[in-house]
Formats: sequence, structure tokens, C-alpha cells
Amino acid sequence: MFDSIQAFVPAQWQGAFNLLTAPLAWIPDWHTGLINFAWYGGSLSEMLLKRVLLLLPIMVVLIAVWTTMISLYTLPFRSGRASFMSATLMSYWDSARSIWLYWAGFLRLGVVLLGWAWGLLRVGLGLVVSVIKGAVRSPMIFLDWTTRSYFKPGMPWIAFMALLAWSAVEATIFMYTLSPTMTEVLAGITGYEPNVLLMAPLLWFFLFFLVLGSFACIQVLTEAIRHRRMTEIVQMAFVEFFVMFFEVIFLYRELIDAITPWIAQTTSEGVQLGLVSTLALASFGWIGVRGMTWFLFGRFGTPAVLAILAREGMREGGAPVAPMTAHPNLLQAPIQALKAETEWFRQEALQVFELITLPVMQLLAAAINSIVVVISAKPIFKLPFENLDEALAVAPVWPKARNGKKAAPSGPAPAPAPAPTRTPSLAEGGVR
Repeated sequence: MFDSIQAFVPAQWQGAFNLLTAPLAWIPDWHTGLINFAWYGGSLSEMLLKRVLLLLPIMVVLIAVWTTMISLYTLPFRSGRASFMSATLMSYWDSARSIWLYWAGFLRLGVVLLGWAWGLLRVGLGLVVSVIKGAVRSPMIFLDWTTRSYFKPGMPWIAFMALLAWSAVEATIFMYTLSPTMTEVLAGITGYEPNVLLMAPLLWFFLFFLVLGSFACIQVLTEAIRHRRMTEIVQMAFVEFFVMFFEVIFLYRELIDAITPWIAQTTSEGVQLGLVSTLALASFGWIGVRGMTWFLFGRFGTPAVLAILAREGMREGGAPVAPMTAHPNLLQAPIQALKAETEWFRQEALQVFELITLPVMQLLAAAINSIVVVISAKPIFKLPFENLDEALAVAPVWPKARNGKKAAPSGPAPAPAPAPTRTPSLAEGGVR
């Protein structure tokens, strides 16, 4: 920059020009080198890191050096050179302190952000744990509610669950044995082979309720025998016979057909099962299975199933239903914790904004102080700022207005003075 200006200076003034520009001649190259170092890098991450951490501090240093070198030309004409030099040195101290606080602000910001991440992680884990607890405890709470409000006391849970499990197992076994037969029947009716994935669940539900219905028929028959209601005994015995006939023909007969090859192989083809023998074995199998399951858990679990379907109490004249105990809201504690964390986050957001803004404002204030010291020999800002409110509240206060008059005070305007009393003239009838 100075070389291009020097080209227009006459030769006889070259020495004087070099002498006068010596304090400033070295700055442009140094200035360019620092800016290039802070702006460019070998990778994108390096460039971002340099521009964030070094660009603003280097700009403050450059402004301080430029203003200091320029102020050297004003020293011969200044009064109070000692105070001016002291203010200049203190401006360098403020600049160095502001640069250090700028770098330390990033460390404080990182610690705060780490605390935020930890707080969010705690809240998230608390919600996950509460959801898991709720998922585990919900079936138990539902069963407790069902026991207290849907049934009267004395619910045989073991027998009830065993009856459902046995019905599911029996339905699964018969589903596999009946699947080929059902496929052939549906294929003959519809003309195309049905989808196994669609047919199997429907068949399973049909067989499940069919097995439960078989236990229900036995329960009604035993109740009729217990109370000696002959008409109902005859009716239920007739119904139970056809229930047994249906299950033997369509379900248990398939089991006997499955063991028929084993019987023929064991007896060297000496025993061939016919219609009567097959149905007899299937009937014995049905009676044996129903008898064992009935006396083990069916007679206790079947009344519970009927009570559920009829939505009635299990016993007449039983004790009143105990009120359901209040269970704690599993999500209330995490929600309260989230509200507390939200309030904490709101307060911390102000702190994060201050951590981001205050170091930058201190660098800008240090740069402005370096310029103002050259003009008025004293800084305009008192550094460092204690907090963001202090930085935002600072405003320049000029002792003189632009036209040279004293600036108006910042307080409320004084009340206007009363107008002086005017004495009327002789022409107006006054007295001299």
C-alpha cells in the first residue's frame, strides 16, 4: 500500500516519506498474514475452528496496533502525554483480558452444553424406565381391577388360567389335525385351495371356543345334577351327547387315525380298526381327557369363564367388592421432573445466550476502546463486563452536544419559570 503511494512522491522527498511512514509501513504485510492465517486452513474443520477462535481476537489486535501506531503522530501535539500512554497500555491489557475471556467462554459454553445433554439424557431415561414399569405393571393392575370390580372375592386364577391354556393347547393340536380336512372341504366348496395363513387362525379360534363350550356344557350338567332338576338334566345330557359326538367325529377320530398304523404294525396287521372300534376308542379318549381336565381345573375355572361372559358375580351372597386401591400415576413423576428440567433449561438458556454474547461484546468494546483512547485519551467502556445486563446498559455519554452547547440532562425536564408581570403603560391607564 505504501509502495504505491511512494511512487507519487518526488525523489527528494523519498527519505522523509520513508521516515514518516516507518511506524505504519510494516503493518499491512503483517495484517495480511494474520488475516490469511485466521481465514484459511487445510480442511473445513480447521477453517471453521480458526475463524471461530482466532478471527475476532486477531481483528482486535490489529485495531489496537493500527490505533497505537497512528497515535504516535499525535504525541508531539498532545497535552497529558503520561495519562495518554497509560490509557493506551491499559487498552492493551483490556484487549488481552477480553481475548482470554473470549476463549474461556467457549470452555464454559461446552460445560453448560454437556450439562444440558446430561439433563436430557436423565429425563429420557426416566421416561423410558417409567414406560417399561408401566408396561410390566399394567397387566397386573388390570387383573387386580378385574378381580375387585368384575368378580366377587374367591376368583380361582390358577384354574382359570389353566383352563384357558389347556383350551389353547387342545385347539392348536386339533388345528393341525383338521387342517388337511378343512382344506379339502373348502377347496371342494369354493373350487380353489384356500390360503393357509388365513384359514389357520380362523380354525384355531373356532376350536378354542368349541373346547371352552364343551367345558361349559359339563358345568351346566353338573349344576343341574347338584340341584336335582330332572328336566334340565335330561336336556343337558342330550346336548352333552351330541357335543361328545361332534368332538369325537371331527376331532378325536383324527387322533385315533394317527395311531392306527402303529396298532396295525404292532399286531402284525392282526387288528384292523373298523368304524365302531375307531369311534369307541375316540369316545374313550374324549371321556378320559375331559374327566382328567375337569376334575383337575375345569370344575374351578369354568364358573369363572361363565361369570366373565355373563358379567356376573361368581357366588351369590358373597362379600362386597373391595374398592380398587389408588395406583400411582406412573407418568406423573417424569412429567413433574420434565417441568422442573424445562424451567432449569429456560434459566440455563439465558446463561448460554450470555456465554455466547458477552465474550464477543467484550472484544468489540476492547476494539472501540482502542480507537476512543486515540481521540479522548480515555476508554469509553469499563472492562470486563460482569454480565450481559451490564454490557447492554452501557451507552456512550458525551459531555458536549454537537453544536458545542452543554448536553441536556438525562433527567426529567424542569418546570418552566413563571412569566414576569408586565406593568401597564400610561396609555393603558397605568400609574407611572
